[in-house]
Amino acid sequence: MDRETLSMRQQAGNGRWTLIGLASVTAAIALASPQAKAVMAWMGLHPRPPRLDLILAASPVIQLHIAGALTALAIGTVLLVGIKGTRVHKTLGWVWVVAMALTAVSSLFIRQVNHGAFSYIHLLSGWTIVALPMAVYAVKRRKLSLHRRMMTGLFVGGLIIAGLLTFLPGRLMWGVFFA
Repeated sequence: MDRETLSMRQQAGNGRWTLIGLASVTAAIALASPQAKAVMAWMGLHPRPPRLDLILAASPVIQLHIAGALTALAIGTVLLVGIKGTRVHKTLGWVWVVAMALTAVSSLFIRQVNHGAFSYIHLLSGWTIVALPMAVYAVKRRKLSLHRRMMTGLFVGGLIIAGLLTFLPGRLMWGVFFA
């Protein structure tokens, strides 16, 4: 397949991520509406400014973990939306891999929720530690489809799903945004 056709195909695939991004921004704006606030109040949720003091009071490992996760989330979003195979994609990809590794490894030292033991969420961390090198190896071997599936899976599982789990009652992010 020639380079021009590949570029057109990549751009067509990016349209869905543009739609997801627009839907996310629309949802964020909608959540700020008076109607959304009324529904949240009815559900017992009372939105207020985030309590960043809870993050500042957390251990350095948790702060490092949050910084790595937010970095990986921002860069991962850019990588998913952007054109693949460019120098920018490759450079940001390496930064993303480091941020994901930092996030996964630091999570192994965060065990306050489960009384000092590992929890089920740590399975995602273990998978991330194993899958990251496999995904990098896949792209080095020109197995682009495998690379794409693995990196997308790491983004969704390791960041989105694991990130949503941090908003459960009793967890730090719940306290920052809702308690």
